[in-house]
Amino acid sequence: MATEKVVETVLVGNYVEMETEGKPKDIKASVSKFFWHGGSAYDAWFSCASNQVAQVLLTLPYSFSQLGMLSGILFQLFYGLLGSWTAYLISILYLEYRTRKEREKADFRNHVIQWFEVLDGLLGKHWRNVGLAFNCTFLLFGSVIQLIACASNIYYINDNLDKRTWTYIFGACCATTVFIPSFHNYRIWSFLGLIMTTYTAWYLTIASLLHGQVEGVKHSGPAKLVLYFTGATNILYTFGGHAVTVEIMHAMWKPQKFKAIYLLATVYVLTLTLPSAAAVYWAFGDQLLNHSNAFALFPRSHMRDMAVVLMLIHQACTLDTPFQLPQRHYYFITFGFACTPLYFVWEKAIGMHECKSLCKRAAARLPVVIPIWFLAIIFPFFGPINSTVGSLLVSFTVYIIPALAHIFTFKSAAARENAVEQPSKYFGGWAGTYTINVFVVVWVLVVGFGFGGWASVTNFVHQIDTFGLFTKCYQCPPQQQQLLPPPPHLLNTTAHAPSPSSIHYLHH
Repeated sequence: MATEKVVETVLVGNYVEMETEGKPKDIKASVSKFFWHGGSAYDAWFSCASNQVAQVLLTLPYSFSQLGMLSGILFQLFYGLLGSWTAYLISILYLEYRTRKEREKADFRNHVIQWFEVLDGLLGKHWRNVGLAFNCTFLLFGSVIQLIACASNIYYINDNLDKRTWTYIFGACCATTVFIPSFHNYRIWSFLGLIMTTYTAWYLTIASLLHGQVEGVKHSGPAKLVLYFTGATNILYTFGGHAVTVEIMHAMWKPQKFKAIYLLATVYVLTLTLPSAAAVYWAFGDQLLNHSNAFALFPRSHMRDMAVVLMLIHQACTLDTPFQLPQRHYYFITFGFACTPLYFVWEKAIGMHECKSLCKRAAARLPVVIPIWFLAIIFPFFGPINSTVGSLLVSFTVYIIPALAHIFTFKSAAARENAVEQPSKYFGGWAGTYTINVFVVVWVLVVGFGFGGWASVTNFVHQIDTFGLFTKCYQCPPQQQQLLPPPPHLLNTTAHAPSPSSIHYLHH
């Protein structure tokens, strides 16, 4: 009991000190702190909820067409619980590591703790190296997916430019995230991101119901094992967005409050993903198998065009749909969520992490954006790339490694006795926690990495064979463009003007 009291004093005392130092002194500072500097449990909830769903909200109907309605719903509920469990484990390991370091008088006010440092402090350098490799690779491709999503969405709004060109444009826009110092500064962005995603999800739901089922709709899923496990790993990826859990916790004044936050965020996310995915799949059925982005199937309408005019006036930019505003800005936000931990790792590698100059840190971060930009142009396969990343990277980064790390951290009786957080009796104590961890490792290793890896890689290779690398416009609908004859004054005396039969059509 005395040890627990000391631990609580160390944790709370340090955070009270940090919070006191950050109290605003005037109105301007108060406004800045309200919008810019957050560290409460509510901020963490907004960050978790807004970061979790964006990556696959538009591809979940595609997964439902691969899995079928029943399997799609069950996998969302199952992986939602699984993801919440491993996020809980990560939070426990973070508190354990931080408490041990603060007993040694470590000061983290100018240092952001990351997952690989937790593994290093608790289990040694080999765990650190493995965790660093998986985490950085996952976050790298997570950022790539956000960039691909930007280009895919904006294309269905304005197809005057192909998706590759839009990738160039949004790569430059997303590079501005280098100016956001840390997760403390995502308060307003997390809030807006969640509002925008909520609007988008319910737009998909209501629009699908009002549109009704297309003529001759078919719901044949699951039809093939490859498609079935590809869809399942995409959902595994959906609820595996907590690779930034440690950074979000570190941004909290009292990270010990985080334990249930991810579960509450997951419950809210399910109220968005289940209705939207089910409604879109009900309306369009097997058509989704060839359209990984759900927006591709919604027809244009006068009501949508009216909303476009209002958005053009309000935003003073080229928008074309009422749902475009949330998605366009939202992916910028989630790109920052995925990329900010990479910025931290890079800063630590080059010795710039504790630099107080925002401009110098921003300039040092820019090289991180370049490979993300390049990979998004090479692999623009929005949808299949989600499943591939989910099976090969997410399975280890946020499921297997945290469960194994928890097992090995508390394998000795002394470690269990002196643990900062004891397992809840609802989980069956240490025995129950150990059993759940073993189940998570075995299930994700066999189903997620094994079958899911086979299926998603097979599907990914099929996309490369079909469309090729550096494809200019992935899954773009064919657009007929009439090739008009040249003006008469450009025709020479020997040439004849082309006849109507010679006018042909080009596919985009």
